[in-house]
Amino acid sequence: MSGVGSPAFLPPASFVRSPEALGRTWSPGEGRAYTRWLATTHYENFHVVSFLLPKRLHQDFYNVYAYCRWADDLADEIGNPAESLRLLAWWRSELDWMYQRLDQSSATHPVFAALASTVTQYGIPRQPFADLIDAFVQDQTVTRYRNWDELFGYCRNSANPVGRLVLYLGGYSDAARQNLSDATCTALQLANFWQDVTLDLLKDRVYIPLEIMERHGYTLQELFARRFTPAFAGVMREIVAQARELFLEGLPLAGMVDRRLAIDLDLFSRGGMRVLEKIARQGYDVLGARPAISRMERASLLLGSVARVAFSTLGGRLGGRRAA
Repeated sequence: MSGVGSPAFLPPASFVRSPEALGRTWSPGEGRAYTRWLATTHYENFHVVSFLLPKRLHQDFYNVYAYCRWADDLADEIGNPAESLRLLAWWRSELDWMYQRLDQSSATHPVFAALASTVTQYGIPRQPFADLIDAFVQDQTVTRYRNWDELFGYCRNSANPVGRLVLYLGGYSDAARQNLSDATCTALQLANFWQDVTLDLLKDRVYIPLEIMERHGYTLQELFARRFTPAFAGVMREIVAQARELFLEGLPLAGMVDRRLAIDLDLFSRGGMRVLEKIARQGYDVLGARPAISRMERASLLLGSVARVAFSTLGGRLGGRRAA
């Protein structure tokens, strides 16, 4: 085996074409080393663990992230839908095998060797992991969504499980918090869709509900031609408003969790809402320019989230003292 921490340790999912190529058994320690390497060297690592997250949770976040990263790569980086479907079926079988053998000390894939202890410690059910696979399978066969119901159905599998997994790691499993998390995660997914309309077109994917486009008199042909018209602006105005409404619905969640986790949750929501604001400021023309948040804006958003959570915590303490 190559040295742990080296890219040769095990290639990421995008380079694995055959499950059989793995061909060995992995111990929990080897699995944890791998998921830590994958999470801290991948280009998205700044999203995986923030400096605000308690250190005791870092490894568990690495483990969950590695599972999601592999599933995502098997869906989007293979370049062949039929092969992606085969590999996603294999990934599901590995998930099932892990849940059947949680008391075992090894696994045939390093991600599951690491993930098993996280699942056991926090009592995480199989469903959110399986839902993510369902979404990635859907990506191979569905590229258009007729209405909000269809799109929200996709978000229930593609986005909402991630928020629920984060809540489980934070020690929360109640329906009230999960519902608020679902609103936030769906909103984040929508904000990402509206920010990346042109990037999705390159993959022949359209997440804007077709009924809304038809109602505004805007066609798929115009969309793929990147034609910005008053009709398209009307479409974007409506769907941005829907995403903003969901963000506002989910905001109370930050006041119902641990302070450190609350800052991250508030920051994600405020960042998503800032993307929506930028879309509006550029006249809803996401076809001509992709709205993005600068480093300075990110720093400002972080400071705002820290201040809001600190003020909320202080207010709660003072209120408690007055009540006493």
